[in-house]
Amino acid sequence: MNELESKLVRDIVKEVPKTADVFRKKGIDFCCGGEIPLLEAAEEAKYDTQEIIDLVKETYDSNSSEGGSLDVQYLSIPSLIDYIQNKYHKGLDEELKALSPYVTKVSKVHGDRHPHLIELKELFDRFKENMIEHTKDEDERVFPNIVKYVNDTDAVDEKTLNGMLQDLIDDHDGSGDVLKRMREITNGYELPVDACGTYTLVYARLEQLEKDTFDHVHMENHILFERVRDFK
Repeated sequence: MNELESKLVRDIVKEVPKTADVFRKKGIDFCCGGEIPLLEAAEEAKYDTQEIIDLVKETYDSNSSEGGSLDVQYLSIPSLIDYIQNKYHKGLDEELKALSPYVTKVSKVHGDRHPHLIELKELFDRFKENMIEHTKDEDERVFPNIVKYVNDTDAVDEKTLNGMLQDLIDDHDGSGDVLKRMREITNGYELPVDACGTYTLVYARLEQLEKDTFDHVHMENHILFERVRDFK
């Protein structure tokens, strides 16, 4: 096992965010399930092990010749929170509510011929409710406490703050499981031959929502929360 193969999946994405696209396409969980080495993750995937490792290495190597992108690891904790809120929280509530009637329509119109769409709607509704409540809790309670803590470690009890972070991680695990089930029952968002425009729209936006959510969760679990726990 070489150095790259022994790296944890989460750390690979932390160092080179573009590798997340490789893991996503190959069905490898890099956020909630990213605590295993690359080689083990590749062996457990449903694709050729060496192909996955080669793709990750290629992305890893190409990153060294690129510049100009924002490296969030160099942001202060308050600035990182601002970045997460602006990139992931803003617009999420609006997108979830805007997408909801389309998911409902597709389920009603096509559910008889494609029964999985009924479960898809139930899963989406659960995901929507959980994420709206989750991000509100982050914005109104947890993130302000993090900022208060980094400004004055005596202002917030460390054990209490760590408990808040663990609750958020548990929420992330639950939302991730819902997204994985949605991908499973849609066969990776593969459209049937009779898919209408709305059907196509729903699959495309759900797949983008999945991508954004896993990137969002990785940013919090493996960058922000680790920074907070290491802060002294």
